[in-house]
Amino acid sequence: MSNNAEIAALASHVLVSNYRQAPIALVRGQGAEVWDADGRRYLDLYAGIAVSTLGHAHPQLVRAIADQAAAILHTTNLVYNEPSVRLAERLVSYTRPSPEAAPLLSRAFFCNSGTEAIEACVKLSRRRAFLAGENKRTRFLAFHNAFHGRSMGALALTGTPKYWEGFGADVERATHVAYGDLDAVQVALDTKPGEYCAIVVEPVQGEGGVFPAPPGFLRELRSLADAHGALLIVDEVQTGIGRTGRWYGYQQHEGVVPDAIALAKGLGGGVPVGAMLVREQLNGVLTPGSHGSTFGGNPLATSAALAVLEVMEHEKLVQRASAMGEHLAARLRDVAARHPDIFEGERGLGLLRGMLMRPGVEARTMLVAARAKGVLLSVASERVLRFTPPLNIPVELLDEAIEAIDAAAASLTAPVSESTLPSR
Repeated sequence: MSNNAEIAALASHVLVSNYRQAPIALVRGQGAEVWDADGRRYLDLYAGIAVSTLGHAHPQLVRAIADQAAAILHTTNLVYNEPSVRLAERLVSYTRPSPEAAPLLSRAFFCNSGTEAIEACVKLSRRRAFLAGENKRTRFLAFHNAFHGRSMGALALTGTPKYWEGFGADVERATHVAYGDLDAVQVALDTKPGEYCAIVVEPVQGEGGVFPAPPGFLRELRSLADAHGALLIVDEVQTGIGRTGRWYGYQQHEGVVPDAIALAKGLGGGVPVGAMLVREQLNGVLTPGSHGSTFGGNPLATSAALAVLEVMEHEKLVQRASAMGEHLAARLRDVAARHPDIFEGERGLGLLRGMLMRPGVEARTMLVAARAKGVLLSVASERVLRFTPPLNIPVELLDEAIEAIDAAAASLTAPVSESTLPSR
């Protein structure tokens, strides 16, 4: 197989058809640039949907993976491995409110994905109530348009009914209210007192349309959770690891301390790894044998994650995500102003940004047009074009991509087909 068409043809016979895939196969990447099997170049502004934090083939990450693979690839969690311990130490250190203070979240559990990290938070919340003898406290409060994963437990928290269809998700144990509506949260908690074990929230609803939490929302959720004896769980799968301009998205909200957060995506820079961080007082909830992961915290994945964090610190990529996010936002506002018949505007935090399409204009149509101009993006909800570029993307490549998107918007006056691709 040597080209896009041959790879796509074989895929149509051997892969489960659960994805809506573009007719290209990516075979090589360097930084924020990728090439397909036909040799065509693209600017990668989705980065595996907020995964490729350092872009592609970063030499320090490549070296860390190779060195660890040559030493020891996997061990059981019945023994320690040094990379996982060092990674836990570093992740909790980012929760310190000041260099001399103790971490606010002091313990880490490792798994393989964001869904698994959310599942760990679900089990933590339920078991904490069980150990306290509060057997009625099994309900979760979550939000409309939220996305927390695709396992049965995470699916119940996901406040988007299209993801439930045909799976029989246990949504009866979750109450969903409007994101940002504190009155609705209060009513839900008051209606079933003593039944909620946790409130689960994203600092920015990523899949739901790139909605940042309103000012004060997370702070008030913290107060309501405390008043009703529930945990506050923050889903940082898409917002964590510098994406919003802070190490963790909840840190954009002054004074908020979650009971646990879920991490994944950008943590491994492309190597699958997830984590749950918890407050010290919750350390005894998941006792030996109550939860685990065969591959979670393996030396390869945790060495990769350590390399990602070391590069981020050395290159100051968290601070850069904030500054580049403002630059991207300004450029997107300019594009929206030039094409008011297509775009309503932009929103987001840091380098997690979305462009809202006008009613009647599908984001997927714009996605295909952008790809035809050599830019890769993703869609969040039906009307939002999502931008999650590598945190180290050079400003000149980001500007090149925005110019291409501007041209793609102009091209929508002409028909755009799914097979339209840029020239060599």
